Amino acid sequence: MTALLDDLQKIIEYGNTHKIEFYVPYDYQKKFHSAVDSDGNLARQRALMAANQIGKTFCGGAETSFHLTGLYPDWWEGHRFNRTVEWMVASTTNETTRDRCQKEIFGEPTDDRQLGTGAIPKGLIGERTRKPGVPNSYDSVLVRHVSGGWSKVYFRAYEQGAKKFMGYRIDGGWGDEEPPADVWSQMLRGTFATDGILYITFTPEEGVTEVVHQFVNDLKMGQALIQAGWDDAPHMTREKQEQKMYAIPSHEREMRTRGIPLMGSGLVYPVSEDILRCEGVKLLGHWPRIFGVDFGYDHPATLVCMAWDRDADVIYVYDVWRQSRALIEVHAQSIKSRGDWVPVSWPHDGLQHDPKSGKPMADIYRNMGVNMHMSPFSNPPSPEQKEGQGGNGVEVGIQEILSRMETGRFKVFSHLKEWFDEWRMYHRKDGKIVKLNDDLMDATRYAVMMKRHARTQPVKQKQQSSYAGLSNW
Repeated sequence: MTALLDDLQKIIEYGNTHKIEFYVPYDYQKKFHSAVDSDGNLARQRALMAANQIGKTFCGGAETSFHLTGLYPDWWEGHRFNRTVEWMVASTTNETTRDRCQKEIFGEPTDDRQLGTGAIPKGLIGERTRKPGVPNSYDSVLVRHVSGGWSKVYFRAYEQGAKKFMGYRIDGGWGDEEPPADVWSQMLRGTFATDGILYITFTPEEGVTEVVHQFVNDLKMGQALIQAGWDDAPHMTREKQEQKMYAIPSHEREMRTRGIPLMGSGLVYPVSEDILRCEGVKLLGHWPRIFGVDFGYDHPATLVCMAWDRDADVIYVYDVWRQSRALIEVHAQSIKSRGDWVPVSWPHDGLQHDPKSGKPMADIYRNMGVNMHMSPFSNPPSPEQKEGQGGNGVEVGIQEILSRMETGRFKVFSHLKEWFDEWRMYHRKDGKIVKLNDDLMDATRYAVMMKRHARTQPVKQKQQSSYAGLSNW
């Protein structure tokens, strides 16, 4: 019995000091390690945007360890290096870099006796240099590679600024949490000469930052995004999910449980995307319609098309159009092609005069056959007010739309990617709405708050109906 216990203890100790051999990835982790770009090639820039407590940091630490040691498992289908490498590892602060990244790779930082209890066995850990002023933190570490040489890993922090990332020639890097754009840029530059790889693992607490935007809304060749939530981690049972859910503020739940970005200081519309999306809805002929437009040239000119089911009091966004540097003629044609009989709600800057013609913008569109409402957008008047006296305050419209979203009375056709892209980025900072990438959101508000002027298609015109997924209306 004693011998059996001794053997069991040895097995446990071996498991604690050789974790790299026992990493069996979840499906989402394996997918991340071998993610490909739009051309089907292994992506050289990868982002794992994931919920809390599902193993994303260990995922990043494990991959880093494989590259540093060359000890790739049999199941590995991602990038391989058959030589020693130089790597950069970073997180938000020196402390988080130490307590999360360094710990995952090398073991508990506060106890030298725990060296080797991370992903890399102690026998493969070579010379270590300490980071001045940060207790128990490494500046760099040498790691024995299977080729016989030594790989090197540097530990940095985003708070140190982009200059601390300059001048390195690296084969790859791992960022735990989303990096500032200038830091990410410097890490990328470090891989240019080596044709190296970069990956980040994070919960999107900062919303759609410049770096996150690249992966969420603007994927380029060589990039890939993997998104994962609680349901993708087998250890997060339903019971555990329910227990943890109660401690999460409602506006953070999508971010912390599904890895969906939280926008800046807070979403303008903090509701689940699932509540908004709809498919297969037939737009009936007796439902009145209204368009909302936002003028633009350097920033996009936009159009939002709405139908209103008055019986159920549900508004449907069924089509949108957005284009930067669009000529007035192009914008006008886009509006007319979707129904020249539909009233168009427009903002007050439509009263401004066009520099070329000297005419108000709204009149130019009207002369091109667009059914512009007689006056600019205004909120519904109170009982004691006349039409047009409701003002154009933003918050009134925001609260109206939010109320509709929360009660299931505002729906958006699922295929309208551009609308959802803007909606995800529409946020407040220090209580104020950030005026960035909000053109479709503004047009949406103009239409909703002018729905009292919506109308049905004239009887003499051919009745048409639209379906979710069709954009030729």
